Amino acid sequence: MTGKSGGPERRGVAYRDRMSDLTLDRYAAEIVTQTELLTASIKGADLAAPVPTCAGWSLGDLLRHLGGAHRWSEEVVRSRATGPVPDDQVNDVTGDDRADTAALGSWLAEGAALFADALRKAGPDARVWTVAPDGTPVFWARRMTVETVVHRADAVAAVDGTYALDHDVALDALAEWLGFVELPQVYESVEAMRALLGPGRTLHFHATDTAPGVEGDWLIDLTCEAPTVRRSDATERTTGEAAVTLRGSAAALLLLMYQRDSVLPSDGVEIVGERELFEEWREGVSAWLRR
Repeated sequence: MTGKSGGPERRGVAYRDRMSDLTLDRYAAEIVTQTELLTASIKGADLAAPVPTCAGWSLGDLLRHLGGAHRWSEEVVRSRATGPVPDDQVNDVTGDDRADTAALGSWLAEGAALFADALRKAGPDARVWTVAPDGTPVFWARRMTVETVVHRADAVAAVDGTYALDHDVALDALAEWLGFVELPQVYESVEAMRALLGPGRTLHFHATDTAPGVEGDWLIDLTCEAPTVRRSDATERTTGEAAVTLRGSAAALLLLMYQRDSVLPSDGVEIVGERELFEEWREGVSAWLRR
């Protein structure tokens, strides 16, 4: 699950990697496409089937959560909300898993289409409430694209299917995750965040399938008073100075961060250096997913 409210709550902290190469129209189209791929993957499936990557959830629970997230975000954008909107439809996943899978899939697709339409009508520069600093529909377009991408992986895991993701979408989704690193609210507490800091504690992410000239490297620095993230340069890619380096396709890195790496078993991530540091950091920075 990717958080009760679709992301960390806004507390006025700069979101340094909010910019994306993807346009609002591309996000809107991707939300619809990813939803279509999800519904196609579960045709004939049992809604009561467990979702191994979302402990305690059935496939029906997963679809109701994602559909609720689309409709919640659609309401925020359509109404030009200036403050928090009740998110009960995101968090209440109860329902009848004896119902028709096709009907629930159609409901999910309808919500994705409504949200895409609301995004296009609003445009990229409208002012709306967001759960992290940004304040435009682009935030919700990006956040719900990632939400749909990740939950499609969950659905695939539930039906033992196959998963693939376009490189540019995966890279942008990974950039969004790493952009959250500096937000204190993604951690359990300020004390939990500070417990991750210390001398020599750095992490390097390298997307191995990035074309020349396209940024696909990040350095996470835990050596100062607060975590920082920045794009890393060619020197840092070759010196191996980070305490731990993670190398893999953008999709593999993304699913590893969301702890869905089992969905791409043949496309794993190479972890060089202090694996324990990575696992400790990922656990700490994933607190917002468990709320």
